[in-house]
Amino acid sequence: MTFYINQPDGVFPSVCSLDCPDQCGLLIHKENGKIVKVEGDPNHPVTKGNICNKVRNMPARIHDENRLKYPMKRTGAKGEGLFERISWEEAIQTITSRWKELIDSDGPESILPYSFYGNMGNLTAEGMDRRFFHRLGATRLDRTICSAAGGVGYQYTMGGSYGIDPEDTIHSKLIIFWGINAVSTNMHQIALAQQARKQNGAKIVVIDVHKNQTAKFADWFIPIIPGTDSALALGMMHILYKENMVDNAFLKEYTVGYEELRDHVVQYDPETVSKITGVPVDDIYTLARMYGGTSPSYIRIGNGPQHHDNGGMCIRTISCLPALTGQWLVKGGGAIKGNSGYLAHDAHYLQRPDLLKNKKTRRVNMNRIGEALLALDPPIKSLYIYSSNPAVVAPEGNKVRKGLLHEDLFVVVHDLFLTETAKYADIILPATSSYENTDFYTSYWHHYVQIQQPVIEPCGESKSNVDVFKLLAKGMGYHESAFEETEAEMIAKSLDYSRNPYLEGITYESLVEKQYVKANMKPLFPGRLKTPSGKIELYSKVMEKAGHPPLPTYIPLQDDGDLPFLFIPAPNHSFLNSTFSNNEKHRGLEKEPLLHMNVADAVERDIQDGEIVRVWNHRGECELKVSVGENVLPGVAATQGLWQHLDGTKQLVNTLTPDRLSDMGGGAVFFSGRVNIAKR
Repeated sequence: MTFYINQPDGVFPSVCSLDCPDQCGLLIHKENGKIVKVEGDPNHPVTKGNICNKVRNMPARIHDENRLKYPMKRTGAKGEGLFERISWEEAIQTITSRWKELIDSDGPESILPYSFYGNMGNLTAEGMDRRFFHRLGATRLDRTICSAAGGVGYQYTMGGSYGIDPEDTIHSKLIIFWGINAVSTNMHQIALAQQARKQNGAKIVVIDVHKNQTAKFADWFIPIIPGTDSALALGMMHILYKENMVDNAFLKEYTVGYEELRDHVVQYDPETVSKITGVPVDDIYTLARMYGGTSPSYIRIGNGPQHHDNGGMCIRTISCLPALTGQWLVKGGGAIKGNSGYLAHDAHYLQRPDLLKNKKTRRVNMNRIGEALLALDPPIKSLYIYSSNPAVVAPEGNKVRKGLLHEDLFVVVHDLFLTETAKYADIILPATSSYENTDFYTSYWHHYVQIQQPVIEPCGESKSNVDVFKLLAKGMGYHESAFEETEAEMIAKSLDYSRNPYLEGITYESLVEKQYVKANMKPLFPGRLKTPSGKIELYSKVMEKAGHPPLPTYIPLQDDGDLPFLFIPAPNHSFLNSTFSNNEKHRGLEKEPLLHMNVADAVERDIQDGEIVRVWNHRGECELKVSVGENVLPGVAATQGLWQHLDGTKQLVNTLTPDRLSDMGGGAVFFSGRVNIAKR
């Protein structure tokens, strides 16, 4: 639809496209066809008009003079960033001609797409692109860099991505933010927690490895040694069972394995757990008794703990806690790891995996992209990158950038800006922003489906993912009807999904009329989960069959060498991964990258607050300003944000992170690497 585009002035509804659980309702202010202001939609039932600084300052990004406006081809050396303008016809012809040659000489698996959720629109992130690469027969990408490990771990316990309705958390009397800096990454959950605090006297506890903004907001901050979260949860279970604070009626009715779990957690006494986690014995008792004695209690399970070697088991273990105290039956009680299951649409229709002829087509895990570019046999000969910036966000960054430098690797990048990755491209294609697209959005936290209709004209000659993949399909000679459908048709058919009763009544037409529509919700209990038993599986035979311990278990991190610091490259407040790191306004808000270290470690190394330090391991090195204090435990070093690479700097922190895969789901282990620190 072009209704909003055709009005140069006014205020128009929109939705935030960022990879953030809040997925805010927005109002876009236009003057003379340009966005001059972005504010929150006060009528949105969850986000209620409040937005973050990332989005509030979005006009500067959307109308940045450095946005890519037309296709370009490389004229200089790879990584040098020298390009000249070409037409879309030449760009598509160049790409499809090269791909046809590669398919003839090396087969379609010599081509690899690389993408993630830089734009969370379902058509943008997993629509026409998936159809195209399935039809092409390209190597398949396992998109596991974010929440894969925790998603699998939680599914073992709860059967899928299902938690409580966040709107119900205003009724909670105890809220535990476990491994999530929600002030920066889930701000409306903070608003709901604040409401619960005011009206119920709710206590807010934060368990984390870094005293971030959420920890400062809490009534009680519990610092923990990275990668030991499952041990703390097991220590809580030990006390809950021992002191008869479990809900036996709930356990008998809605769980399997509660008796085995009771016997199993005997070994996780508070003294043992304290040595593992760094949490004092008295604090373990206080936390367990607070959790066992407060109802409703709610755990917001974050992304942090899953970014370890043992990340899947960490989330699986934490997710067992609400069952022990029967919190799933209490309004405002339970947990949220994610809620995407409630809004699941017809992914088979949208992605069309049936177009892939060779069902044994090889797969590459996106966390191993550096290794794949350097060592995969047969090799990758072409890389098509969109909605992601792997030169900065992928682990083992030096491997990734070395791989991108290969002269025989034909690289195409579709993006809004000349990112660090785009500098390695042979062909660059300009991308539209979400405000220039038609798409639909499904939150993975709240329960609303939302629609985006284009508000402004495309910047220059930029095109959406949907439009570009239609052009590529035509250039490749693909004539299937899957490449002819409109955005409206794709949205309508994706939502027509009888297998998900929660979507009943949500249609393309209802979204156009209302902008957002809530899923047809009902409580999880009483009811049957999508686990094999239909119940919460405290003991999982499926896990046992997959080679995991069937009961929640603490498993130490893998050996990453003997360097003294566990390194935690966490997100910051003003960027989202590398998005906004190239925008002057957002960089100004964040000021500069910092390395947080404990004062005891700094004194031992004669490091002063504010000095530039060298941070290194066998993967590479960074140089960062140090912030000395008590924000992290001794032996822990933390940064915040993925900063743009500037000439003369060494601040790409994923240079230091391992590309090992987590215990479940092939997830990233960004937080399980070790480093050393010294004066520069």
